[in-house]
Amino acid sequence: MTLKITPPGKKSARLRRARRARARIARQGAMRLTVFRTPNHIYAQIFSPEGARVLVQASSLESAVRASWAPGTTKTARAERVGRLLAERAVALGIDRVAFDRSGFKYHGRVRALAEAARSGGLQF
Repeated sequence: MTLKITPPGKKSARLRRARRARARIARQGAMRLTVFRTPNHIYAQIFSPEGARVLVQASSLESAVRASWAPGTTKTARAERVGRLLAERAVALGIDRVAFDRSGFKYHGRVRALAEAARSGGLQF
């Protein structure tokens, strides 16, 4: 009997990259801004330094974000709106410094748009 060895898939490679980044952030002891994206939506959360509690969250599914959509709004524009909303909520709670956890996704497109909008909203990475 021979064992069939398959190369790692796209998802497992992304999760491996995410695990490495989260280990570095944990050593820093910083609050963590985590981004997760699906084909249609994007979610962002700020976790406490020990990672046990979600302090602030925003997503493209919220009515506050959906109300600002025009019929032809792109997913990148929605991600920018989520980043601004997250930054507003975080600054209101007194959170101004976070470590950016892109969850293994490339810093490109929607992830980049969310990060830049959060920076312009007052968060420092």
